[in-house]
Amino acid sequence: METAPSKVRMDQFLWAVRQFKTRSLSTDACKRNWITINDQTVKPSRQIKPGDRIKISRPSHTKTINIIKILKSRVAAKFVNDYIEDLTPQDEKLKEEEYNKNRKYIASSSFKGRPTKKNRRDLEELFQKIKRSP
Repeated sequence: METAPSKVRMDQFLWAVRQFKTRSLSTDACKRNWITINDQTVKPSRQIKPGDRIKISRPSHTKTINIIKILKSRVAAKFVNDYIEDLTPQDEKLKEEEYNKNRKYIASSSFKGRPTKKNRRDLEELFQKIKRSP
């Protein structure tokens, strides 16, 4: 049986318990001061221990978790609750649900990436009309 690691970086732990999709995203969140431990902002390299209370500031809400056990490698989603305890207040959870529900409408813009050939022709036609009308 594996023994629990004694030292784990903050960014690595947040990635391992599935709070961020990639480790670089968790590192970036720490650098932007979106992560606090016991009400102190932390660097990504900060060592964590059981009992630490982590606050993660998201665009729409703030998530609060308590560390139960330390782990170094990513685990399946069904095992995350063995390592952290979610202490997020109910009103913050409602904010998160509302944000996630509306997020698909915000992200589904028709102007993603390069314009299609039709979009480019429409833009050129619009610019021609603007040039002609003084």
